[in-house]
Amino acid sequence: MASPDRVRLVVLFGGRSAEHEVSCTTAAHVLAAADPARYALEAVGITRDGTWVRNDAAQAALSAGAAALPAPLTATGTAIEPLPAVAGSGDGLPVVVLPLLHGPQGEDGTVQGLLELAGVPYVGSGVLASALCMDKVKAKEVLAHHHMPQVPYVALRDTDLAGAHDAVAAQGLAYPLFVKPANLGSSVGVTKVHVAAELDSAVAAAAAYDEWLVVEEGVGGREIEVAVLGNAEPRASVPGEIISSHEFYDYEDKYIDGTCQLVVPAGLDDEAAERVRGLALDAYRALRCEGMARVDFFYEEGRRGFLVNEVNTIPGFTPGSMYPKLWEATGVPYPELIDELVRLAVERHEHRSRFSTKR
Repeated sequence: MASPDRVRLVVLFGGRSAEHEVSCTTAAHVLAAADPARYALEAVGITRDGTWVRNDAAQAALSAGAAALPAPLTATGTAIEPLPAVAGSGDGLPVVVLPLLHGPQGEDGTVQGLLELAGVPYVGSGVLASALCMDKVKAKEVLAHHHMPQVPYVALRDTDLAGAHDAVAAQGLAYPLFVKPANLGSSVGVTKVHVAAELDSAVAAAAAYDEWLVVEEGVGGREIEVAVLGNAEPRASVPGEIISSHEFYDYEDKYIDGTCQLVVPAGLDDEAAERVRGLALDAYRALRCEGMARVDFFYEEGRRGFLVNEVNTIPGFTPGSMYPKLWEATGVPYPELIDELVRLAVERHEHRSRFSTKR
């Protein structure tokens, strides 16, 4: 199914999340790479307090050419109402929204629900898959139901932190552990716990970000990632590998130091590469993802093999991020990847629009 000849592409960025800055950086790259002959581009930001704004400076820069765009963008400009902003400007062009919102209040199904109510096609997974993948606890439960290999873990609620040591012992988790907020990404709020004496401060740090926490057993294996693209018939990219320069792949390693290595394709034999690509597709389908996702694994060679870590429905999307790099290595360059995601958004919207709302 082809997308329309010309589309008003609303790039939605910022958001009420600790990953606000990551989103702003991503949006600048997407706006710069999108073909102005195919898209009438709009930069719509969400401030940290939840106000929707049209970025007037970015719109003026786009008129002058992509090279004039500031990077990163800022979620500043003229305040607007959300639904009119995504419903179109009255120029007759079909609208597609590209949410580049990482974390809660954007990647978790909330904005996707708003777009469903507005009847507007949007890039990426729907409400259910977005919410599931954002919540690491529920995602793990669904993946376990589908017999996907995972790291041993326990879930904690912020009202039960005093029982963290007992929960870890009952599950037989071995140190080191990783403590994470269940509904956040980019390694924000994540702590590596080497010994039991460090557990209390780690769960308190994670609970500052979310009501639910995940405590996982540490894995000494390699970090492998696979990009998935598609709706009913998704396809998987070549695998890539993250080689962290820190003790683990934390926020500073991802976005500040720039010293981690992204190895594409990963150094895997053909059998292992096909195995992890198949597991990525299985996880994508099990969680009902659509459009795009990046599936992250640990790889213990000679032991448990590939273990699903998590599934990201709005992965990092700068040209240097793993998701676009994986597709470039698989034969889909960055501008074409944007085109394909828009096409998939239109395809999904048209497919769902066929279902009856009558008795």
